[in-house]
Formats: sequence, C-alpha cells, structure tokens
Amino acid sequence: MKNVVVFCGASLGKGQVYYDHAYTLGRILANNGIAVIFGGGKVGLMGAVAEGALHHDGRVVGVIPKFLRTKEIAHEDVSQLIEVENMHERKMRMHELSDAIIAMPGGWGTMEELFEMMTWAQLGLHKKPIGILNVNGYYNSFIAMMDNMVTEGFLKQELRDMLLVSDKVEDLIAKMQNYTPPEVTKYAHKDEV
Repeated sequence: MKNVVVFCGASLGKGQVYYDHAYTLGRILANNGIAVIFGGGKVGLMGAVAEGALHHDGRVVGVIPKFLRTKEIAHEDVSQLIEVENMHERKMRMHELSDAIIAMPGGWGTMEELFEMMTWAQLGLHKKPIGILNVNGYYNSFIAMMDNMVTEGFLKQELRDMLLVSDKVEDLIAKMQNYTPPEVTKYAHKDEV
C-alpha cells in the first residue's frame, strides 16, 4: 500500500477518542511511507488525519469540490489540494489516487463513500482492501447488520469478509497489507440460500 484514501467525518464527534484515532492513523500512515488521500477539509476527523500525517512528514493529498472549499475550510497546507467540480468527481478522483480504503466514523457522506467502494469491489471494479477503523465501537451495529445480510441470504460470506475491521490502527493496516481479494460471483444461486 502506497496511497490510502481515508473516508471520515467533517465533524469531530463526541469524545476525544475520535480525534486521537484520526490523528494516530495519519501519523502511522506517514511513518510507514503511505500517502493519505482525503476529502481536503481542515475540520473534523478529516483535518485530524491530515494533521497527523503532516506533522510526521507524510504526503497528504486533498480532493475537494469547489462548493465545499469554504464550507469545509479547505486544508491549504497539504502536499497537494485538488479541486473538482462535484461530489461524484471527488469520490472518483480519490478512488483513482488510492490503492486501499479506510473508513473512520462519519455521517451520511462517509457511509455513502464506504458503500460505493464496497459495491465496486463486489462488482469486481477494484480489488483494493477496504478497512473500517472501528473507533469506540462506532461500527458495531453496521457490522451486525452485514452479518445479518449473510444470515438472510442477501450477501455472500466471501463478500462480507472483504471488509476488514479493527479498532487498532496498526492491526487494521497489517490486515490490509496482507489482504487477498476473493474470487466470487455477485449473486447467490437458489441452492445457496
């Protein structure tokens, strides 16, 4: 892994633990020579990840739509700030620049980005490792929902297993570096459910 896109909130959430994990993620990626690709904002967890990497001489590339440049307070101190026209272009550009994906806590935008990357992987459009940094149990309900999707026959176990989860930065990065994408078909056959 050389370039990791980090999807996370433009808010800090409640509790110092979210900021601390975001900053630590940026620091550890930088210390391992891994560039951070992120949404380009200076605020919230986005800003914390960027700061963690920048304070440890990491490469940080922000991708931000024009209309969010002032709303999310664009991080002008990053290694490179790429301005795009809209949210779709932002997501596609971040995907193109990365070879791995990490989702931290966030709101609807973070969920939408994560779901699209998982869907693209399911369809075979990429084979990048996708990880969730499950800070403070934030994604526990989501993980339980995915397990229920498998139980109820709407998701293959192999596809569920594509999503790597840990509450520790180093552990998640190790899982991602050792990831081998599965060879699966998208749809379950009648005899498999």
